[in-house]
Amino acid sequence: MTSTPTAGQEPPRGYAKGRLRREEILDTARALFGEVGYRSASLREIAARCGISHPGLLHHFPTKEALLEAVLQRRDAVSEERFGVVRARGTEALRALVEIVAANAAEPGEVELYCVLSAEATAPDHPAHQYFADRYVVTRANLERSLREAAEDGHLRGGVDPAVHAPVVVAVMDGLQVQWLLDRDGSTPTDMPAALRAHLDTLLTHPLQP
Repeated sequence: MTSTPTAGQEPPRGYAKGRLRREEILDTARALFGEVGYRSASLREIAARCGISHPGLLHHFPTKEALLEAVLQRRDAVSEERFGVVRARGTEALRALVEIVAANAAEPGEVELYCVLSAEATAPDHPAHQYFADRYVVTRANLERSLREAAEDGHLRGGVDPAVHAPVVVAVMDGLQVQWLLDRDGSTPTDMPAALRAHLDTLLTHPLQP
């Protein structure tokens, strides 16, 4: 039976090394998925970029599907831990959403990964199809909840239906990401957080403050 490190103890060297290797594989896979898409990326290429053998990679992730799932789940977990959109209430959740978009603008690889994979995953046989379908359901539900809470707090304009506008906000976010990717190095790149904040302000009684 393996032992688990207790508080105040450093994890065994092999355990720590394995964690670092796993994180390296996830970072490399995320980058390659963003560059060429999931279908074109290969486990052998990911292993080569990590400087390990193909069997060595399979020790951590036995299938390409398992690796993709780990990449996506880690992205969501890190985002929620950092910004707490799900934990926040009303306009605080909307403000956190703008903060996520601002952070994404500093990490183009993350935006590329999301846009490429979400487009690929529209195919029913794509391994991430169900993940993205479920993710959109959850995202719309969380946004609708935040807008309803804003209404309860007196911060939502009259006549704004949270059920109608939640998917519109999601569409605005996705559309901004595509526009930004296409012209991020141009003379007038899209200011994603400013544009999202401006849209949300049209729904609220008072503007969101940065």
